[in-house]
Amino acid sequence: MNLSLFPAEPSFRERLARRLRALAAGGLYFGTSSWKYEGWLGSIYTPERYFTRGRFSAKKFETECLAEYAEVFPAVCGDFSFYQFPSPDYWRRLFDSTSPALQFAFKVPEEITVKEWPRHARYGARSGLDNASFLDAGLFERAFLRPLEPYRDRVGALIFEFGTLPRRHYDGVAPFAADLARFLAALPAGWRYSVEIRNREFFDEPYFQVLRDANAAHVFNSWTRMPELPVQAAETAAFTADFTVARALLRPGRAYAQAVERFQPYREIQEPHPPAREGLKEILDRARRKKQLAFLFVNNRLEGNAPGTIAAVTEASDGL
Repeated sequence: MNLSLFPAEPSFRERLARRLRALAAGGLYFGTSSWKYEGWLGSIYTPERYFTRGRFSAKKFETECLAEYAEVFPAVCGDFSFYQFPSPDYWRRLFDSTSPALQFAFKVPEEITVKEWPRHARYGARSGLDNASFLDAGLFERAFLRPLEPYRDRVGALIFEFGTLPRRHYDGVAPFAADLARFLAALPAGWRYSVEIRNREFFDEPYFQVLRDANAAHVFNSWTRMPELPVQAAETAAFTADFTVARALLRPGRAYAQAVERFQPYREIQEPHPPAREGLKEILDRARRKKQLAFLFVNNRLEGNAPGTIAAVTEASDGL
């Protein structure tokens, strides 16, 4: 690796860390979706920390960079857990690898939130079949919550992400809301649950009411087929819990694969998206006014560089 491609920018890192620490002191936690990005070397990460025998080690970076991440960001969203039920040993190694102050949000495994397995090679014989574990509260508690229990105070929020659900499964918001209500009612208390939908037609009162009844948060999300963040934030009924969660992932209309191809390796902002920035700012400022706990996460695929997006939003926010 030619490390000259990653010039150190301590002033950016220090300014961002100071601003995010101040927000976190007020219960407002900003972070990114995942953290293992070599494109952040020189801006967030210090290349020399990951040298082995005088050369950069990708393995050392992947294993140890979360500790340096926590020197800048007070929270992180773990997307990895969407694809597995992590073992107790995995959780132990993850939490031991970083500061106890770092707050995590985790996506709940797709085993719980996928109604029909996608037609994709990685799903093997299950491809295209109904998922018998969809909204199985008992499985969620046994396989996910119990191993995570020793670290409950370090888990800011749990995210149930529902991909776009076709009409053959749910003909409108009402049947989805009914199933979601039964599921949330069966979950153990003491965790912050949040729900992320990808069907814009579900963004309606029956869904909001279910979340209010369970004190579960709607995840304000910037995604391919969802309304822009300011549109979601303008809907007062969408603030359904005593805490707030937002995830700025993609600009509406853009596919995930297109964003990856356009933006990787995520060294810098390449395409600012003002609506997402404005929506995050509005959600952040509302949480501050309401004195409400908030977790806001940004993905590299939104603009090309999540730290840069977060810096822009927090610089524009009220009171900073």
